[in-house]
Amino acid sequence: MSTTTYDRIGTGYDATRAADPFLAQRLFDLLNAPAGASVIDIGCGTGNYTHFLAERGLRLTGLDPSERMLTEARAKRTDVNWVTGRAEAIPFADHSFQAATATLTLHHWTDLERGLSECGRILQPGSRFVVFTSAPEQTGAYWLRHYFPRMIARSAACLPAEERIITGAAGSGLVLKERIPYSVRPDLQDLFLFARKHRPSAYLDPEFRKGISSFALFATTDELERGLDALSADITSGQWTTIRDQHAHKDGDYLHLVFERQ
Repeated sequence: MSTTTYDRIGTGYDATRAADPFLAQRLFDLLNAPAGASVIDIGCGTGNYTHFLAERGLRLTGLDPSERMLTEARAKRTDVNWVTGRAEAIPFADHSFQAATATLTLHHWTDLERGLSECGRILQPGSRFVVFTSAPEQTGAYWLRHYFPRMIARSAACLPAEERIITGAAGSGLVLKERIPYSVRPDLQDLFLFARKHRPSAYLDPEFRKGISSFALFATTDELERGLDALSADITSGQWTTIRDQHAHKDGDYLHLVFERQ
């Protein structure tokens, strides 16, 4: 994704993309970092998860390529080191951090292997790197594909395969320790692509769709109009529940991968 697109999505981003309490607590627990540990949030956006981790006594750096996103992040918290930069060229010395996280951002990296190499470089031995992502197979199975097939196909195609992430990480000294599938909960507060699995009418709202990169990048006007019309009709008839259940993925909707720096 280009910086221009990051900046466009960053406008009003927080209206729909709050840190989800369940996911934020899981992230904190999986990082398993001691109080005061130096942690970098790569692709931090407006800093919602960064803020959560800082509130729990960790020493945070938030890295993002979008100045608009970081402007909003800086307004929330001044004791976080907000830095403009990309995963492929993290502007810190070797072994600078005791933990790192990347939440729904790997698919935006222009060079996954280079980004993973940088993550391995900046982490101290024994540190954890926690990734939250969706595998192509998970995204490709979303019931949204019934209404927006090209958008979902393009979204899935830009996601790095799980094995590619694991292999690239291993080449950078990051060994997989845990793999934890996540299925969207009805009370999810961070409204990313599949967030309203249980409340489909949200997708009819342009303000809801505005914070989701798949709609911003991959949904053409004609597909969007046709898909919204069909979705609206199926919500009214109740047919959408059948469609949702037919598209359920056996391995959940998203995925946490926990790596340890050797």
